[in-house]
Amino acid sequence: MAVKQTAGRDALGTFAPKFAELNDDVLFGQVWNRTDKLSSRDRSLVTVTALMAQGLTDSSFRYHLTCARQNGITREEIAEILTHAAFYAGWPKAWAAFNMAKEVWNQEDDGDPMSAHAASMVFPIGAPNDGFAQYFSGQSYLAPLSTEQVGIFNVTFEPGCRNNWHIHHAEANGGQILVCVAGRGWYQEWGKPARLLTPGDVVNIPAGVKHWHGAAKDSWMSHLAVEVPGTNARNEWLEPVSDEQYEALA
Repeated sequence: MAVKQTAGRDALGTFAPKFAELNDDVLFGQVWNRTDKLSSRDRSLVTVTALMAQGLTDSSFRYHLTCARQNGITREEIAEILTHAAFYAGWPKAWAAFNMAKEVWNQEDDGDPMSAHAASMVFPIGAPNDGFAQYFSGQSYLAPLSTEQVGIFNVTFEPGCRNNWHIHHAEANGGQILVCVAGRGWYQEWGKPARLLTPGDVVNIPAGVKHWHGAAKDSWMSHLAVEVPGTNARNEWLEPVSDEQYEALA
């Protein structure tokens, strides 16, 4: 999902319009959206570490900690990141960073995990995906966003949930595009290593490719599923992803 920012114009639009433009349009509008070079998750990791090294624990640091959590960095991972950085950036800086990180990640405990996941994205989770439940291991949810021109659906997987191996068939064109919008998950094609999905990642699935996708075992995950129009398009559902296959994922 593209990063959009208006904080510069909101706070400094009249006082320092050029700075506001560079902040909103260049830093966030361009640099943060170069996900083909570095994922949003990795950019959050770099940014949090850089701000901690400077001893900055102001509102901007809290913002980037919140973004890091939304971009898929877990409570355990942020603890390890700050612990590692402490040896290079300084122990007092780590203490200050930990105090704020603890507050940000403890927000997950204010409500149920499903509500926390829903709050991390702009799209609705939708209703239980009962119509396709037989093709999923675990609970999934479906929110139709567009049913005209091109079908676009927000599909949400609870931790550990994944769909069966399947193929999108078409005589011409067809296939599917996935856009991860929240949480962490996996995509795998038959005979290839699994690919980790974090917010902003895009997967292009041609027709005829056997694959599966779903959440990580310790995270909710939502992706947009975009149906690519094709001639005589249909889905072929196959065998489930075995527990052994799934548990072997790093």
